[in-house]
Amino acid sequence: MKERATFSATSIRTTDGEPNAELSAVAEETDDALVADFRERLLSEIDLPELSKLELPQRRARLERVMTHLVASHGPLLSSRERTGLIRRVVAEALGLGVLEPLLADDAITEIMVNGPDQIYVERLGRIEQAKERFVSTEQLLQTIDRIVSTVNRRVDESSPMVDARLRTGERVNVILPPLALDGPVVTIRKFPRPFTMEQLVSAGTLNSQTAHILAAAVRAKLNIIVSGGTGSGKTTLLNSLSSYIPERERIVTIEDAAELSLQQTHVIRLESRPANVEGKGLVSIRDLVRNSLRMRPDRIVVGEVRGGETMDMLSAMNTGHEGSLTTIHANSPEEALSRAETLASMSDLDLPFAAVREQVNNAIDLIVQLERGPDGSRRVTDVALVSSKGRAEYEFERITTFEAEPIGADRIVRGRHVTHTLPAHFVRRLELAGQPVTPPQSDDNRV
Repeated sequence: MKERATFSATSIRTTDGEPNAELSAVAEETDDALVADFRERLLSEIDLPELSKLELPQRRARLERVMTHLVASHGPLLSSRERTGLIRRVVAEALGLGVLEPLLADDAITEIMVNGPDQIYVERLGRIEQAKERFVSTEQLLQTIDRIVSTVNRRVDESSPMVDARLRTGERVNVILPPLALDGPVVTIRKFPRPFTMEQLVSAGTLNSQTAHILAAAVRAKLNIIVSGGTGSGKTTLLNSLSSYIPERERIVTIEDAAELSLQQTHVIRLESRPANVEGKGLVSIRDLVRNSLRMRPDRIVVGEVRGGETMDMLSAMNTGHEGSLTTIHANSPEEALSRAETLASMSDLDLPFAAVREQVNNAIDLIVQLERGPDGSRRVTDVALVSSKGRAEYEFERITTFEAEPIGADRIVRGRHVTHTLPAHFVRRLELAGQPVTPPQSDDNRV
């Protein structure tokens, strides 16, 4: 059998590298059997070692020229549109991720969920729907998985049936194989959300302008902020927007599992954790990076998400001169966010009593921004809570903003209004001392 191409993934694109939505649509209409036949013909015609020496755009252009000749010599009678679609799809099958290419090229899709070869779901504009695309066979799906993991020098098989990887274009991928996945290989691809400004989030109804103004002042005043919410609630998007208010003169260190943040400041050091290799060596955890970042003279530390023992290191940094740090956490309320932070901090190798861990959490965190994704796919800030229990045994909060939702009607659309409450005097005073005075809330209409 001929050696198969295992090059990195890209979207269906024109020769200048730009996404082409029309060609993506045409490719969907191309017959699977015809694509498989010409893919075999194409792979038999090319010199893979020579092709691998070329840059990706050159490889794609070379394959398109060969395919154009093959279709002209051996192809059935096709219209210009059908011929172009066939060439593009065969090249995508040979060079990229084939069936998944049109989905990766669709900017409206944020998540791709492959539940076996013949069932693909996507999250489009906040809603989950089944896609038309499918793999011809389990073998084709496994070949696609091999291409994904080979680009990051990882292995996935029955002896090691789970793997996390990242595409060259940045998307985060999780793969789990049988026997753990009972109905066939499962692939989940998380596409990075595009950066949104705070003004865009206000226009989208994620929060009101008063809350945005208060959060901007809190970031500039170097309050420690945790963005809390469930999976897909928009935590990273909001964290990215909040980071835009960090002054340009400050040195920022970002720490992530997969680099999703896109900070606009010039003095930014981006760190990314690394999984162990196939021999189980080379692991660099979020905790390792947090500890190392403290030796890098940061003004701000931004951690994509805390989920383990690194939480204690983050809290210690917040309490010892690294104010203004930002991070996210999985939780469904401000109260649960602090409880979860406490639990995660206790997972560190420090043998601290329960009261000491709670004191660290209480003293370190200033604001909790709670996000929630509604049944209509909307993402909203439902709560902004000031932690007011410094030095006390129990957690206490003062609400800055809450979202008052209306009963959901037959159209399943979430409606309601953001309410900004009277700001606590000590909170206002802290912002004023940092040169960030806030005006009293206006009584405008915040209904969304």
